[in-house]
Amino acid sequence: MQEFVYFSDRGLDFPLPENILVTSELSTASNNNFIVSNSKNVHGEIIADEIDFYISNSQDPIAKKIKNVEKLYEINAIRFDMAQDIKYTQKVSQEVLLVSTQEQKEEFLKSMIPDEFNLLHVTPEVVKSISGHIGNLTVIVNDTFKDATLHVSQIVWYDQEEIATTQSGAFDPLESSLDDVLATLRNNISNYEYKKFVVYDQNICQYHGRNEKTCGKCAVVCPTVAIERDDDIKHLLFSQIDCHGCGGCISVCPSGALDYAPLNRESIYDISRIFSGHIPLVIPQKMNVKGLNVELKENVLPFAIEGEKFLHEATLLTIAQESGSQVIFYSDFLSKGTKDAIRILNDIYQKRHNLDAIIVAMDESELVDALNKVNFIEDSRHTINELNSRKREVFANRLKNIVGEEDLGEVKTGEHIHYAKVNVNEANCTLCLACVGACNVDALVANIDDNSLRINPSICTACGFCEVVCPEKDCLTIEEDVIKLNPTWFKEQVLATDTLFACVECGKEFATTKAIEKISSIMSPIFAHDPVKERTLYCCEDCKPKVMMTSYMENKNLYKSPGDM
Repeated sequence: MQEFVYFSDRGLDFPLPENILVTSELSTASNNNFIVSNSKNVHGEIIADEIDFYISNSQDPIAKKIKNVEKLYEINAIRFDMAQDIKYTQKVSQEVLLVSTQEQKEEFLKSMIPDEFNLLHVTPEVVKSISGHIGNLTVIVNDTFKDATLHVSQIVWYDQEEIATTQSGAFDPLESSLDDVLATLRNNISNYEYKKFVVYDQNICQYHGRNEKTCGKCAVVCPTVAIERDDDIKHLLFSQIDCHGCGGCISVCPSGALDYAPLNRESIYDISRIFSGHIPLVIPQKMNVKGLNVELKENVLPFAIEGEKFLHEATLLTIAQESGSQVIFYSDFLSKGTKDAIRILNDIYQKRHNLDAIIVAMDESELVDALNKVNFIEDSRHTINELNSRKREVFANRLKNIVGEEDLGEVKTGEHIHYAKVNVNEANCTLCLACVGACNVDALVANIDDNSLRINPSICTACGFCEVVCPEKDCLTIEEDVIKLNPTWFKEQVLATDTLFACVECGKEFATTKAIEKISSIMSPIFAHDPVKERTLYCCEDCKPKVMMTSYMENKNLYKSPGDM
């Protein structure tokens, strides 16, 4: 099976490699199932509009164009092979709720085919709540001083209010047109498909299972009900059918517990390596590359992505370092996480290279300006093996290369992306290691060789849970929203050490000296009248009951009467 096809009824004025079928005849292409197609006229698992955009606008010489077009097909093949965006279908019935005025209802009835929907109608002011998702929506309305429950599959709401914008299945004719909405309703009834956009690893989630709420940023930035928090049990609840696929949750996730199913970190890494020697122009799907007519100077290669909000500091730095170039991000909207990530990266690059890493262009005129000034950055290209590495580990390893052996000062992190440094008052730390148990990203670790508590600040997610669980007063604090650009930031730093205390009975080391001293300072006054109990404060778990039992038996024999003997 041939995987790649290039179709154009005008033909192509230069050859492409043999692994790409070039045709101007639809009949020739229609007999194959292709992985990547440049045109919606020929079926492909991926339709790569950026291929024609590059061919039409690039100033690369012909020899480079031929190689680069093949690279664009290879990039999309990687995207297809590594995608985790499983497709699902949802049954959608003909039950439709129309929320409108009477005049708008008449307009709707005139436009629809008679009896094509089982139509219910209410006016906007009676709608109290909407829950569920497309195909299974529950609407509570006020019906003559009592609540009524309506079960429908889709909703048409003229000038819809916010109550109808958070779940799938509600459409507003005033946002597009009545004809478009009717076409959408009909298409959904015949075949409604959705796909998985978010992959979740609860093991490194900074919200899941915590005793205190220390994160949950993903649910805060989600524009729908695709991610919600259950604060009682500290679990995230996912509704893939309600997800728009924007990726905003991924860019704010501190640990990398969330990843983007259509283009995960691993696939971005593999694709970014193809951009070595090229200037990446990142273009989200919504920016409609087909209608874009700008001159691409030599070496600029488009990097098409689906969502616009999922790129974060680690993925952006991967693209920049693997290409060795500044990166253009062409989007008319920046998510909270991506905006912070770009600012952080640019602050870092300014300190090292006196240039921005990411150039943002929000409209076509800004894109033209960006294309004029974008360039490679000398000595910035760096490649690492990212496989099986977490988000913060990737960023730390790449940032370490930028810093080298110098001290470049520090950068402040933002409102939505947090880095931090844990500090410990060693005098008050008993090395109970509650903080180590609380850290699920291994930033805080215990070293048994020297009985120390250590921190690797470069992978700390600043969740603050270590501070929450620390039982000691004035012991553990967090220096928030900072990345220190010096070599020690990437190394384990000793926060506290202690000697081990040996059991006074058997000599076995069983606790830290500070822990025993703390316990004895509290309990010794209570046990002052009983030297045996006081001694047990300095015994291991095996010797403690032996000492107590020996004392008991000795005292029992001592006080026995002659008649008992």
